[in-house]
This record gives sequence, C-alpha cells and structure tokens, in this order.
Amino acid sequence: MSAKTGPTVDDYLRKLDPARRAIAVELRALILKAAPQIEEAIKWRQPWYSRRGLVCSIYTAGDHLNLGFSRGVELDDPHGLLEGTGKGMRHVKLRNVADIKKQQFAKWIKGAVRLNETAAA
Repeated sequence: MSAKTGPTVDDYLRKLDPARRAIAVELRALILKAAPQIEEAIKWRQPWYSRRGLVCSIYTAGDHLNLGFSRGVELDDPHGLLEGTGKGMRHVKLRNVADIKKQQFAKWIKGAVRLNETAAA
C-alpha cells in the first residue's frame, strides 16, 4: 500500500492560466535560486517556501499574482514596493513577468531566510 501524497507545487502551477503560470514559474525559479536550502510545499492551497519558518508564498489574488512574505514588515523596502497592512505579512502584486524585479526580490528572499535563521539560532 503506498502513502497518499497531497497536491504539489507542479499541480498548483498546472491549474493557473498561462499568463499567471508564466509569472509563477519565474518566481519559483527565483526563490529556489536565491535560497537553495528552502523547502517548498502546498499550504493553505498555495505554494509556500520555508526555512526554519515560513518565508514567502505565491498566490492568486483577483487579476494578478502576489509574492507574499510572512515577515515582510521587517524587510528593507527602499522603493515602497511591498503592500499590506497586517502585523507582519507584506506582498508585491505581479500582473506580468516584467513586474518581477529579480535583484530586489532575491534580496527580500535572502533577507527573509536570514530573519528566520537568526530567530531560530
């Protein structure tokens, strides 16, 4: 008898329309490159990336995708790209692949991982 596995990030991506899939595929690659030690899993029906705690997620919202950071309020955001009003979570809206600011997003991903690793130390 084999163990039943839950949905995967690949399953999530397959269900997206082509425009959102292109954005999500680029984000996924960027996240995995910026933090090779990161773990990915489906939580709350969306891809979440963890390293000693939640780091970031990719999720649909209206007519766009969001890249959300669980500790986004603590990240350096010199250009005011991160949005949100919650205690900790912040996100950036992406309507097309050109909205992905690779250098900035990689800095946020690495910074979010550092926040978790420092807190866990």
